Amino acid sequence: MAEASGGLEKPPTMKDVATRAGVGVGTVSRVVNSSAPVSPETTKRVERAIRELSFHPNDIARSLRPGQGPKTIGLVAGDLTNPFYATLAKGAMVAASRRGFAVLIAMVDEDPDAERTAVRGLLSRGVAGLLLVPDKGDHGYLDERGEGMGVPTVMLDRPASGVQRDVVLFDNEAAGKMVTEHLLGHGHTRIGVLVAPSFYTTGRRLRGFRSAMRDAGVGVDESLVLRLANGSPASAEEGSRRLLARGDAPTALFTTTSFVTLGALRAMRSVSHRPAIVGFDDFPHADLLPTPISVVAANPEELGRVGVERLFMRLEERDLPPAHIVLEVSLHERGSGEAAPTAEPA
Repeated sequence: MAEASGGLEKPPTMKDVATRAGVGVGTVSRVVNSSAPVSPETTKRVERAIRELSFHPNDIARSLRPGQGPKTIGLVAGDLTNPFYATLAKGAMVAASRRGFAVLIAMVDEDPDAERTAVRGLLSRGVAGLLLVPDKGDHGYLDERGEGMGVPTVMLDRPASGVQRDVVLFDNEAAGKMVTEHLLGHGHTRIGVLVAPSFYTTGRRLRGFRSAMRDAGVGVDESLVLRLANGSPASAEEGSRRLLARGDAPTALFTTTSFVTLGALRAMRSVSHRPAIVGFDDFPHADLLPTPISVVAANPEELGRVGVERLFMRLEERDLPPAHIVLEVSLHERGSGEAAPTAEPA
């Protein structure tokens, strides 16, 4: 088989099957679609060629022709109770519907086995392509055509491991620097960082924090960098209480996800010296709180939309080299991140 740009093998076509079976493309089409009678002997030859080549009748070319094939794409993402993933899914669904496609969604949560099972399940339903928020596992399975893989795939929010694929993401390291520089600019040097578990995104945000502190000549107190057991509001609340109960409590908090921000806000209700706080990712009603919450906002709806646009470019031109698309983030100054340091508790 011919090689596509980036070293990715092209999936077999009906023409390949026809050549292997020694028949015409029209005969392969009649066998695949059961659209007209074909002799048993010829049918066996075509079916054997299909198995040997791992050809999949629900190939993207069929899906893109009007009136043919499944008009669906698949999305594998994290917990949809998280506003980030829910909004990402909305962006993907709106963009896909404009092209006459629906989106089938599978929800997984940092579980390589669950991800692989979800991908297989979507492929078994004949999706034309995949949008995948990848976990920390090896994604070489996407090139294993014997398992039904090799379908055009665009990675969202983080790159894959072990394969070259299109990826659309935010510059998390730059965002981490943006938050830190903002807090430093308002006089904070003792900044607590609540880091939700992630093999990629929050780690890059923490890297941006360290970079900004280093550039400012401010030492990082590692005891104020708290790696949470999980990314739930409850975990963040418990961690925040520990930081804020210290005699040398931080004067500002950097919360690395919207769920972590919610937990920190719950903890802050019980302290008299409220720290400044800047979160990552916006969340509903953040601007309506008594002190509106400042956030670095990445637009997950745009992430879903751009991901779909890139997927359709990939579907229409399979030999495109893999793209690395970085979307911008913005700082929303609302009050909580602009507060000056307060006197530390005795």
